[in-house]
Amino acid sequence: MPMPVEELDRRLREAFPMSEVTITDLAGDGDHYRARIVSSAFAGLSRVRQHQLVNRALADVLGTTLHALALETAAPEG
Repeated sequence: MPMPVEELDRRLREAFPMSEVTITDLAGDGDHYRARIVSSAFAGLSRVRQHQLVNRALADVLGTTLHALALETAAPEG
């Protein structure tokens, strides 16, 4: 069963409070998403480390309920 976009959004907002989260369903099937997350939790971290944090937050569903997730992460500017 695919992961509803609302569930993905909720999980990311819980993992990264006070963040800007934008999710796009890439294939219209609930299995392939792109997530853009701007979070102060990413400040000073490499892109790889940022993605590791997101992957850890979704570890229980990646590759199963959530088939594919393209990530764009950043720390807030200013």
